[in-house]
Amino acid sequence: MHRLQFHYTLSRDASPALVRNPLIDLLQAVSAQGSISAGARALNLSYRHVWGELKRWEKELGNELVVWEKGQSARLTEFAAKLMWAERQAQARLAPQIEALRAELERTFAQAFDNSVHVVTLYASHDDALSALREHALMQARAQGHGQLHLDIRFTGSVDAIRALNEGRCVMAGFHTLQNTGRHTLTERTYKPLLQPGLHKIIGFATRTQGLMVAKDNPLRLGSLADIALRHARFANRALGSGTRVALDELLAQAGLVAKDIQGYGHPEPSHAAVAQAVAAGQFDAGLGIAAAAHRAGLDFVPLADERYHLVCLKSALAQPGIQNLLQLLQTSAWQQTVAGISGYAATQSGEVLSLSRVLPWWNYRLQKIHPLGAA
Repeated sequence: MHRLQFHYTLSRDASPALVRNPLIDLLQAVSAQGSISAGARALNLSYRHVWGELKRWEKELGNELVVWEKGQSARLTEFAAKLMWAERQAQARLAPQIEALRAELERTFAQAFDNSVHVVTLYASHDDALSALREHALMQARAQGHGQLHLDIRFTGSVDAIRALNEGRCVMAGFHTLQNTGRHTLTERTYKPLLQPGLHKIIGFATRTQGLMVAKDNPLRLGSLADIALRHARFANRALGSGTRVALDELLAQAGLVAKDIQGYGHPEPSHAAVAQAVAAGQFDAGLGIAAAAHRAGLDFVPLADERYHLVCLKSALAQPGIQNLLQLLQTSAWQQTVAGISGYAATQSGEVLSLSRVLPWWNYRLQKIHPLGAA
């Protein structure tokens, strides 16, 4: 069976809403004019072009379209006639839907030509507050009727998000780090090579709590990663490159544990929600994640550590209208109240432009001068 593909064009001209294949126009012209040459003239095309297109379509569709008899008028084959009949049937039935689709596309594309509409492309680690921010921005725009801000969020791991920013695939990235992690830690080794003072700026967003997502009533009485190891609990991990995987490894190191102490360390899930669902389904006894994901899945939550969720962009992008609109939105009391309503979250320096050294403890230049990286 041959598959259909739809295409659209952008134009200043008003024209009817049509979903039509050029082959139908060729067949209609040849049928009406009685020859390929006359059909080509009617379409203001060359004979060679029309002949070549008909031959190409015959090969593509696996059927003859025109009866090629020397000295006689060109005639459409039964297959070509059926194609034209199918086109008429489809157009008659689908015209209202096609017009509605065209109108919806025009409304959407109109925003691209509206200078008061801004889109911020954001690669970020999975986060409930960011999803809430996207919806909050849309509601604010609808309420104001102008100056809309749209967040184009692509959820990925923290490391991949910052790489996407550095490679120019987005204008902002979201990542998270445990609070109060110092120098010579996994957090420093992971993120420091990706961030550069003077090039990147941190934008305050929120603090949140990471903890163990466990079955209702916590039947195994799991209260720490040490309990996970001691009781051989089945643990759902996160993938390499995710901020939660970095946080887990940092917490394991602080507890004097290693990967082999955790049963299931090698089994990654793609998001907080996926870990929560795996625990809720009984496939695992616990996983590291955020309280909101645990509660949505009907799980209990055991807090382990607080972390900051950061937004980072290039310093040169701060003046962009979309970034400025976002900073203003983050600083509103309405948004900060929204964040406070998400389990385990609080707005922290929301919308403030911060230096790396102010937010990340391992960006301490005085200490670096005294104890250069790599020194004992």
